[in-house]
Amino acid sequence: MKEQWNERYSASEYIYGTGPNTWLAEKLAGLQPGKILFPAEGEGRNAVYAARQGWNVAAFDQSEAGRKKALKLAEISEVEISYLIDDLTSFVAPEWEFDVIALIFVHMPIEIRQTVHQQLLKFLKPGGHLILEAFTKDQLKNTSGGPKTEMLLYEKNFIANDFSKMEFIEFSETTSHLDEGPLHQGEAHVIRLFAKKPLIPNRTTL
Repeated sequence: MKEQWNERYSASEYIYGTGPNTWLAEKLAGLQPGKILFPAEGEGRNAVYAARQGWNVAAFDQSEAGRKKALKLAEISEVEISYLIDDLTSFVAPEWEFDVIALIFVHMPIEIRQTVHQQLLKFLKPGGHLILEAFTKDQLKNTSGGPKTEMLLYEKNFIANDFSKMEFIEFSETTSHLDEGPLHQGEAHVIRLFAKKPLIPNRTTL
């Protein structure tokens, strides 16, 4: 998988574009900048956007090629981001470290998805926010991007269950029009979640 993403990100162009995801940009606009985490950030478009808006950005991905392009984009944009090479199953951070965690088209197989989601929430501060957009299984009918394997696509009940301890502010399954570089173009079926971590969380689960 790491080799696959390194090959994909080795293209000279930014395959998902250099502008931010629309859902992410919309939600960040209503929040006070703080510290934000981007897991599986790829080429860095969302991390760099957040940094330009005044956020203290941490990101990670397993792809060295993705990190290289992300840091190049940050340099061009005259911002700084912290970007580590790490895996979704092994990344660690201090508990309650981040004000926002952004999961933008981060798809995982069912055997690790819930564990990774719940582990990431441990790094989110009480009162912090989660911003998520992911493709649904209906996306298989489209040519606008996303995994071509059903097991890597999500259903709304998966997300509801994984983040059941969060306070859901907005949660929908909808059709979106993507214009995010060559590999995200056209009508897409997505799940969108904007949620808040309770101020007095159960430390054993969050």
